[in-house]
Amino acid sequence: MRYLHTMVRIADIDQSLDFYCNKLGLRETRRKEVPAGRYTLIFLAADETPDAEIELTHNWDPEEYGGGRNFGHIAFQVADVYAICQRLMDKGVTINRPPRDGRMAFVRSPDGISIELLQKGQALTPAEPWRSMPNTGKW
Repeated sequence: MRYLHTMVRIADIDQSLDFYCNKLGLRETRRKEVPAGRYTLIFLAADETPDAEIELTHNWDPEEYGGGRNFGHIAFQVADVYAICQRLMDKGVTINRPPRDGRMAFVRSPDGISIELLQKGQALTPAEPWRSMPNTGKW
């Protein structure tokens, strides 16, 4: 058995690509338009793990997607959890669960999907502003 991808339904292609690519740092690997089914599939991956993809599914007919947390979360291992959280904040992303422990943080996509950011290797030494930053919203 081989892991292929995780599918996430999205409401707005541009908003989602801005989050996943421009802010989180993934890249689009391929795209498929399915006019008969009235949907678009967009596959994304991190450079470090090109075989572990996220499939963004955009249904052309508007639908309401509730919450996103019943799905769980998508996790990415990062070289420096503080640096990626700062980069995301600088780009306007809310850090819902800051990396107070130097190991783990959560953000949410525009569609409410929880994204976990895990420090590679040992946790970083707890540091400000993260150590005293409260949780914001749901994660």
